Amino acid sequence: MPNNELFFLYKGRPLVRSGKTIYYGDMNAPYVVMMQIHSQKAFEDLPLSENISLQMMSTDLTLPPDKLILKKAEKQGLYQALDIASVWLDRLSRS
Repeated sequence: MPNNELFFLYKGRPLVRSGKTIYYGDMNAPYVVMMQIHSQKAFEDLPLSENISLQMMSTDLTLPPDKLILKKAEKQGLYQALDIASVWLDRLSRS
């Protein structure tokens, strides 16, 4: 496992953001969750994420493109998106 001290962690897994895309999970693990922020609303002077799509993806790039995505969902708000992403990854790590 890489040195996670370099990343912000949520429930022990790294969060990496690039623009409106957030990756949740360890890229060395079999799966990660990609979250794409589709809309934001203003709260005081901060943007808050509203509509977020999630995709649980395999990190095995030898798979054909149609086999890379295992699950998809749409959530309202970053907390709900992170919550379901955490559940997905927890279930896979137990199986």
